[in-house]
Amino acid sequence: MKPAAWLLQARVMHDRLRPARNRFVYPVFCLRLNLDALPKLQRWWFGVDSVSIVSLRTRDYGPRDGSDLAIWMRARLRAAGLPDDGEIWLQTFPRVFGYVFNPVSFWYCHDRDGHLRALVAEVTNTFGGRHAYLVTAPDLGPIHDDTVLATRKCLHVSPFNDVCGHYAFQVREAGDTSFIGIDYFDDDGLVLRTSLAGHKHPLTGIAFLKALMRQPWITLSVTIRIHWQAMRLWARRVPFHGKLPPSLQPTALTTTPDSRPDDVRI
Repeated sequence: MKPAAWLLQARVMHDRLRPARNRFVYPVFCLRLNLDALPKLQRWWFGVDSVSIVSLRTRDYGPRDGSDLAIWMRARLRAAGLPDDGEIWLQTFPRVFGYVFNPVSFWYCHDRDGHLRALVAEVTNTFGGRHAYLVTAPDLGPIHDDTVLATRKCLHVSPFNDVCGHYAFQVREAGDTSFIGIDYFDDDGLVLRTSLAGHKHPLTGIAFLKALMRQPWITLSVTIRIHWQAMRLWARRVPFHGKLPPSLQPTALTTTPDSRPDDVRI
């Protein structure tokens, strides 16, 4: 029987190719939760909308109003012409000791046969901005390992990149392994490769406490590492755009039909 929650022990990789090369890999852990099962996941060490060692606050996601996340996402899927009758899993950094910063959380949206039909990347930047990208196969069919999920860039994330170009996502799941790759392209080609890859384990108190002992300040370290890498890029004289880059209009993405859904309004 498939568990209702997974612990993902993974590595985050960023590889900037230009104008200065900068590559780093960090160990992380995050959770992947079946949204329909959230009320059943309460434990003494894990809480949903309650204070605990590790917790998930529904107001951190989607509409940010504390409403049922599964119901909210299924309405978005129906509006996009996608199946809404399967499991929806949220992969995210939890709150640890009350603190969290999620650069990106992923919603895996399946149909009733278990096929992945949409991936939602909910992005938050260090300036407080957020945007949710709904990406699908070009024909809105099942997403396979070799399916490229492309969408134009709409949110200013790094102060060292402009708001232009597009992202290309790839998702691979095999057994207990998980991989998400995100490549960023501007008008001149590939700029940045990123990935989150690792192994899934059923979420238990023992598994979580072991992960927490290895990385007790996981959520705080995400913020610290983002700023450390920004300092490295600044020292290498990579152009700094700041909070508001000079070009706020994303370029048109021509690799997918204009009618294809490419974001979720939140």
